[in-house]
Amino acid sequence: MDIWADIKRTFIQGSVLTRLIYINLGVFLLVKLAGALFFLINQPSHLLEWLAVPSDLNAILHRPWTPVSYMFLHGGFLHLLFNILGLYWFGKLFLSHFEGDKLLSVYLMGGFTGALFYVVAFNIFPAFDSVNGLLLGASASVFAVLVAVAVYNPRREIHLFFIGSFQLKYVAAFYVLLSIIGISASNPGGNLAHLGGAAWGWFYIYQLRKGKDRGAGMVTIIDKFADRLSHLFKTKSRMKVTYSQPPPRDDYEYNRHKNIQKEEINRILDKIGKTGYESLTKKEKEILFKQGGS
Repeated sequence: MDIWADIKRTFIQGSVLTRLIYINLGVFLLVKLAGALFFLINQPSHLLEWLAVPSDLNAILHRPWTPVSYMFLHGGFLHLLFNILGLYWFGKLFLSHFEGDKLLSVYLMGGFTGALFYVVAFNIFPAFDSVNGLLLGASASVFAVLVAVAVYNPRREIHLFFIGSFQLKYVAAFYVLLSIIGISASNPGGNLAHLGGAAWGWFYIYQLRKGKDRGAGMVTIIDKFADRLSHLFKTKSRMKVTYSQPPPRDDYEYNRHKNIQKEEINRILDKIGKTGYESLTKKEKEILFKQGGS
């Protein structure tokens, strides 16, 4: 069995959630393998310091990639496991309402905002005057996904093992409250980052309900960057092949697709009720026309 071929296939064909999980796992393995190599040659490994977000502003200027790298970086297996499980559970809930590019933007922007909260707090509050901290982990991004889906669908119930079923809004509120309390405990930086991620999750849905996708610009940049990379590693073909949009692969994907269509139609109808048909964009009129003919 070609394991590497299977990994590449599932990464390419998988959802954004699958790819995010793979990247987190891959970074963890690479860092651990590099640490084993450094151990064998009797040299200290500084990879965590090199990839984590430092609290010192001067250090960030010398390592400007850390606000991105830290959100895929984990120090230990349990740290990785809990974040991967949270990302999987809440990411699946998120994808039942939104498409994958929105999950990607919430994950990344939640991570950025978490890093911002952490760095600002460590540089303005007296409690951290003599502290040089490092921030790592996907927790802020996971909090952003959790709060985003909880704000969007607060009454959706989820089942917690050995505890029972709770509405999503209570689960999100519990974790946010736990992070506020935890600021004065052993991991103040991580809990501050959690609050930053949660703040972005709320802000994203608040703006989305106004018709503004605050993460769309980042997704566009990533798509362009990915396209350029793909052109570098692919040989040019003389034959141009176009594909129609594939049908949903399963019931879950079909229902998610229908929910997205329904929400878009409802938004357009609300807009007509408020500002009239003439206020619709060309694209919105086309969507409404296609829906009427289906």
